Amino acid sequence: MRPDEPPSAASVDARTIAPESLLMVRGLAAGYDGLPVVRDVTLHVDPGEVVTMLGPNGAGKTTTLATIAGSLAPISGDVEFLGASVGGVPAHRLAGRGVSLVPEGRALFFSLTVREHLKLAGGRHGLEQSQLFDLFPELEKCIDRKAGVLSGGEQQMLAVGRGIISRPKLLLVDEMSLGLAPVIVERMLPVLRTIASEYGSGVLFVEQHVALALEVADRAYVMNHGRIVLDGPAAELRGRQELLRASYLGESAVAATAAE
Repeated sequence: MRPDEPPSAASVDARTIAPESLLMVRGLAAGYDGLPVVRDVTLHVDPGEVVTMLGPNGAGKTTTLATIAGSLAPISGDVEFLGASVGGVPAHRLAGRGVSLVPEGRALFFSLTVREHLKLAGGRHGLEQSQLFDLFPELEKCIDRKAGVLSGGEQQMLAVGRGIISRPKLLLVDEMSLGLAPVIVERMLPVLRTIASEYGSGVLFVEQHVALALEVADRAYVMNHGRIVLDGPAAELRGRQELLRASYLGESAVAATAAE
């Protein structure tokens, strides 16, 4: 995109994707029982980059993340990670290659302690617990508590901590802020920037707090009705609030607003 161009109102052209991208998704269709929920999704994430996916509920954001993470197989299109096609590769194998998903709902084991969660998720080349506690000092204070007795904020910190302690190459985060007070969200979202900047991980996260997401992210994609209807640098989208609001209404609203 040239500096004088507005953010795109359509899916990113595959030719604009940098060859060094960590993650490349081209023309993805994905869904359930053979019925597509998302169609023709093209996006990319580079090493050390933070990218957010925005859009109304039901837009297809979670389905897109689940397909990238290997929980769903694509119906068509391609998912590439580190230059290799991985569409349909099971989630546990992608995790071994360096893809980590923090799912909506956290998926914690309530009978296990914080220490046990981190031990299970850690790897030989992962973060030291001290490094993780620098990011989330609250976890050190409850290291031997079971997940089931933690507050909502502490549980989300544990879910993210479990996701990053293996020092993934690609971190996928689905709705970090779900059910949390805004002050907790403001505390946690900048951690995604730290993971990208200090450890070189690519980060792709779904978020409903649009303003906060655009403060943290380098770039953003907006999904609606299963398609990407708007994309661009986060700084540009922050300055085009009318276009951003229109993207939540659909592709035709984006086109009409962009033409004004």
